[in-house]
Amino acid sequence: MDGRELVRSMKVVGSVQGLRAVRSAWRQRRTDARELAPRGPERARVPGPVTGAESLPGGGTVRFARAELHVCVMVGGAVFWGWDGAEPLPSYALADVPPEPDPRAGLEPDKDGGWRVVSERVTVAISRNGGVEVRTPGGVVLRRELPPRWWEPVAGGPARWVQRTEVPADARFFGLGGRASGPRLRDGAYRLWNTDPGGGFGPGDDPLYVTMPVQLVVADAGTHLAFHDNSWDGRVTLREGEEGAGSGHDRPGTSELRMDGGPLRCWVVTGTPARVLHSWTALSGAPVPPPSWALGPQHARWGFGSAREVRRVVAGYRERGLPLSALHLDIDHYDAHQVFTVDRERFPDLPGLAEELRADGVRLVSIVDPAVKAERGNAVYESGRAVGQAGAFVRDGRGREVLGVVWPGECVYPDFTDPAVRAWWGGLYEERLAQGFAGVWHDMNEPVSF
Repeated sequence: MDGRELVRSMKVVGSVQGLRAVRSAWRQRRTDARELAPRGPERARVPGPVTGAESLPGGGTVRFARAELHVCVMVGGAVFWGWDGAEPLPSYALADVPPEPDPRAGLEPDKDGGWRVVSERVTVAISRNGGVEVRTPGGVVLRRELPPRWWEPVAGGPARWVQRTEVPADARFFGLGGRASGPRLRDGAYRLWNTDPGGGFGPGDDPLYVTMPVQLVVADAGTHLAFHDNSWDGRVTLREGEEGAGSGHDRPGTSELRMDGGPLRCWVVTGTPARVLHSWTALSGAPVPPPSWALGPQHARWGFGSAREVRRVVAGYRERGLPLSALHLDIDHYDAHQVFTVDRERFPDLPGLAEELRADGVRLVSIVDPAVKAERGNAVYESGRAVGQAGAFVRDGRGREVLGVVWPGECVYPDFTDPAVRAWWGGLYEERLAQGFAGVWHDMNEPVSF
């Protein structure tokens, strides 16, 4: 947390939460200082000259003096490559097992000492120094990855790395998850780290809740999508190209990806925009189609203090002839200390209220924050501590629960990477359904500590 974030957080949550945020920030700094040892002297590394290659189904492995690259074209045309043994799995991004390698594609020698993989939909060329080009079947370059560079601590530890990329001069960038700047990504730097800007945000407040190392690049030569499967902190710097006027030279667009660690592996899909997005959905999973009512007008605000207030708002829509499909209840409809516990004083008969509104064509949606107040006696907190051997919540290197500051105060976060934790948390939604809620609004699901 930097000074700007801290000041903004104190203004948003007030003095009490501000003091908690200060304490949380210092705790995080101490944890980082203890768990993240200084990197010390580093040694830079590049792949070096090619030394050999081995053909495999769908592609093969190219060996360099100081690195190794595995390239594979999958059935359907998606391309995967990984450096230094990086494989498609394990991955939190892929929805299922990766597609099978295309048996018709294989590694073959290319000009100037390089290698290439030729398939029906895409050609991948590997230079003798470790550059990777993605081309159309006709040979037009869609994406040129320059040889990567690693910085490895001399004393050992994860290496940080940078990957620089060139795209056609007329290419335009989209993606990288949710961005305050909008779908099209202009020139600038974009951090890959899920966080909360605190309160309202504008074009300059970035990153936001969901960031992803996914680029959709659109150019006259073709569309392609590039996904660097890595969950570490990173930064993408983009610069759009410029087409030469008359006899002038084109200036290619550039993308530079810097990651603090993790595997250097990439998926690339080419084709029309529709086909690219379809292939990406096949890799990462398709969202479940929402019910028809969820596509209608919805009302959400802070401050539904009682069932009477909910009825008044719904009646106001009807009196003015305005459609309403759903009404969202924020955290003031339940006890903020217990995420799945309704405030019985203000909502004594929530199932009855939900049935009444449903008869009028309005569904109730409940907010759920996956930040559980760290308080003994809290039913959700206590049940989470009993999950598995180490409990359901994220822990630091010493085995202690990681604390952050959210609306209820100091909170812990479920470790959703554990299947047992996902099963436990999913079971808690039975209470929401029993109360008559038709949907759930997942808020503050970064998780974030501001």
